[in-house]
Amino acid sequence: MKNKILSRFCVLLAPVALLTACTTAGRDARVTNPNQPGPAVGNAVGTAVGAVGSNVVGAVVGGVEGAAAATKATFTNERRIVRTWRVEKTSDGRTIRVPVEIEVDENGKPIERAP
Repeated sequence: MKNKILSRFCVLLAPVALLTACTTAGRDARVTNPNQPGPAVGNAVGTAVGAVGSNVVGAVVGGVEGAAAATKATFTNERRIVRTWRVEKTSDGRTIRVPVEIEVDENGKPIERAP
C-alpha cells in the first residue's frame, strides 16, 4: 500500500519538479558579465532557439486544431431553415398565409438548390 502511494506521489511530483526552476535575485546577482562574448552569444542563441521552437510548436498546434475543425465541419449535418410567410388568395376568395421554408447556410445566405 505504501509503495502505491509513494509511486503515485512520485508520478505527480516529478512533472512539477521538472517544470519548475530556481531563480536568482536578478541581473545584479550574476557571476558572469553578460556583456562578454560568451554569455552574450549564449543569450542570443537561447533567445533564437526559444523563438524558433515556440513558433514551430505553435504552427503544429494550429495545424492540428485547423484539421480538427475541418473534420468536425464535415460531419456536422445541422440544417438551418428560415420560415417566411406568403399571402395567397384561394379560389373561393379567402386570403391565407402560407409558410415558405428556405434553407440557409451558417451566414444566413439562402442555399440554392439545383433544378
